[in-house]
Amino acid sequence: MSTGTESRAAALTPARPDVGTSSRLAAPATRPTSTPSTPPDGGPGSGPGDATLRPRASLKVRFNRDRSLVFMALPAVILLGVFAYLPMLGNVVAFQDYSPFVGIPDSPWVGMENFSRVMADPEFWLAVKNTLVITAFQLVFFFPIPIALAMLLNSLVNPRLRAAIQAVVYLPHFFSWVLVVSVFQQIFGGAGLLNQSLRANGWQAMDVMTNPDTFLFLITSQAIWKDAGWGIIVFLAALSAIDPAQYEAAAVDGANRWKRMWHVTLPGLRSVIVLLLILRLGDSLTVGFEQMILQRDAVGADASEVLDTFVYYTGVQNGDWSYAAAAGLIKGLVSLALILAANKVAHIFGESGVYSK
Repeated sequence: MSTGTESRAAALTPARPDVGTSSRLAAPATRPTSTPSTPPDGGPGSGPGDATLRPRASLKVRFNRDRSLVFMALPAVILLGVFAYLPMLGNVVAFQDYSPFVGIPDSPWVGMENFSRVMADPEFWLAVKNTLVITAFQLVFFFPIPIALAMLLNSLVNPRLRAAIQAVVYLPHFFSWVLVVSVFQQIFGGAGLLNQSLRANGWQAMDVMTNPDTFLFLITSQAIWKDAGWGIIVFLAALSAIDPAQYEAAAVDGANRWKRMWHVTLPGLRSVIVLLLILRLGDSLTVGFEQMILQRDAVGADASEVLDTFVYYTGVQNGDWSYAAAAGLIKGLVSLALILAANKVAHIFGESGVYSK
């Protein structure tokens, strides 16, 4: 009896592990940690994330990889080189007393004399002043309009109505400046519809098309009517890339329409706005040559003379090719400096700009 009882008690009593087993169970397994070795010379692998860097592929490897894209872009590059970069070699006439009858090789070299003449010419500075005033005015009152139109069109629910409005606002872009100025002349000219209506009601007619004081407003309104609709294409494409879930999340959080526009739509358009603003600043010294030359006689040179018309009248009409080339070269260098400065500012604010760092 005692033997059976002891055997049953031993079976019910849990076995005690030995000392070695308990120590192995009690001590948690620790994995040895290894610190990354840092090269003493600060070479590759010394900084965080350097292990993921890969060596840059050679030019031959990249060409073989993107060969089809290179061949596809080659015709456009050739056209750009022939018609945009190759003519830049003709800027050498700015340093010569150029005559088309003897050509560039036989024209005498005068150095910086033409640039000195340009800087001392008051008509050049008048053209610079008019150009900068027109650019600044249109940058404030014309540049935001395509953005506003794009957001309004994007908010339309009916696709047919949106397509019809887009067709209407796109159409003036394809009109020539001759037609645009003629339309404004028929409406706002001395014998136009506006003045005829004013005279019919006993009011005094308005001088719009020939008034130098209102010329700035006139050309800005013409530019808005002609190109504002075309400018919305890029912004509509950027708006279509915004995730609709962001609008839904903002609406769930209680944001009204204005707050959704301010916190969702405009941040989504910021990179496109910065890019177009940089390009506009680089083009700030180029103000519609055709638009100005068509209305120059009506309002006078004091109000409408810009750098493009100044170069045309001094170079083509007066035959002073070297002087006009010097003025054009100054304009190009200043435009390049504006693009580089604006792009640098874009990098400071975290945008990619025209080109990356």
